[in-house]
Amino acid sequence: MRLHTFKGGIHPRENKELSNQCPITDAFPASRTVTIPVTMGGAPNKPVVNVGDLVSRGQVIADGDKFMNCPVHSSVSGKVKKITSNLVTGNGMAPCIVIEADDEDRTAFMEPLNPFECSRDEALARVRAAGIVGMGGASFPAHVKLNPPKDKKIDYVLVNAAECEPYLTCDERTMAETPDRLIDGLSIILHISGALGIIALEDNKSYLKPVLESEIQKQNLSGKIAVCVVKTKYPQGSEKFIVASCLGIEIPSAKLPADAGCIISNVGTVCAVSDAFRLGKPLIERALTISGGAVEKPCNLRVPVGTLISDLTPSAFTLKEGEAVKCISGGPMMGFAMSSYAFPVAKGTSGVTFLTEKETYLTQEDQCISCGHCVSTCAMRLSPVLIVRELKAGNIEKAKKFGLMDCIECGCCAFMCPANIRLVQRIRLGKGIVRMKMAEERAKAEAAKAQAEQKAKES
Repeated sequence: MRLHTFKGGIHPRENKELSNQCPITDAFPASRTVTIPVTMGGAPNKPVVNVGDLVSRGQVIADGDKFMNCPVHSSVSGKVKKITSNLVTGNGMAPCIVIEADDEDRTAFMEPLNPFECSRDEALARVRAAGIVGMGGASFPAHVKLNPPKDKKIDYVLVNAAECEPYLTCDERTMAETPDRLIDGLSIILHISGALGIIALEDNKSYLKPVLESEIQKQNLSGKIAVCVVKTKYPQGSEKFIVASCLGIEIPSAKLPADAGCIISNVGTVCAVSDAFRLGKPLIERALTISGGAVEKPCNLRVPVGTLISDLTPSAFTLKEGEAVKCISGGPMMGFAMSSYAFPVAKGTSGVTFLTEKETYLTQEDQCISCGHCVSTCAMRLSPVLIVRELKAGNIEKAKKFGLMDCIECGCCAFMCPANIRLVQRIRLGKGIVRMKMAEERAKAEAAKAQAEQKAKES
């Protein structure tokens, strides 16, 4: 039987066997302290607690008043020790609230809410109040995604269960251990959106298909939810390729899944929706994979949001002495190489990968030989070589014409490049320059508008 797939892509070594049989186990930071980023998706938040405050597990500690704001909650009960900048994924510094846990287990969960008896507005308000964002890495606020513009009719909700990134297996273990939460969360999202559900599962996890289908029947959702097995290929988990593989629909450039009648949610996100309604529990913990050749025993852990990775070793996992040459927040293809282990687990942290010298390449770039491998493998049908050439020449506008801003930074081109050119890093820098120029133009426009308004008042 022909499997659903998309054009392009690559087949890197999966390395899933290192951890896909490891159950998710609970772990707690050795220092009993969490460092929670003030913003983890959406518009920038502001702290709503002060140093010295006692907080409960599940209490809101940061929020804002804009539609795109998504509240952040304390993942432990304890005392706010300080509000300071800390290293976060991407190697930037961001405001964080540091909380020292106490021996009490105070909770500030919401009251459970029946999702099928409340109004749509009440359901969306619950999703926002729980602080749910995309847990696959993008961290887009779920209450915004589930409330598309009125002119966008949603026909399908796709659960991204591909987990195509090498090494990572926390989604696979979540489906294997708690399929009831996944199906329940999806049924709630379908009720909110009025759509049908599809769970997109790569065929390297096809053993989960009967498990999920059994749970679908158990919850009387046959005909409303289907499991679609797609070909194992990277980057199958990208939203555009999930839609292309499952529905045969291509999302145009600069368009969103909603323009194709779809909402896409990660496995963890869907489960968090179930917890928010059934338990009144905000998004304060998450499962993640700790893997890589430098890890003694790769594992899947469930930790409080804000747990520093450096606080988990050696209590929760150990590294092989002297073998870890690179620490990546996420997987090796789209993750960020980190300068230190002292960064917190955020809502979108799906794993941390510790690579040995054999698992990564630390070689110098060679000259491009115009082989075209980056073009033939690009699932976005771009020409990475041409984009990077224009970036090197400083021609940002030409790079944009070649598709600079359409690149999803999946890393396929760099993986295939025989010259070891850092294509993705160069494209990220180029996109950063474009965004910086856009921000400058917005600032100038706002200043000009304010100046014009001031002159009008004076006259």
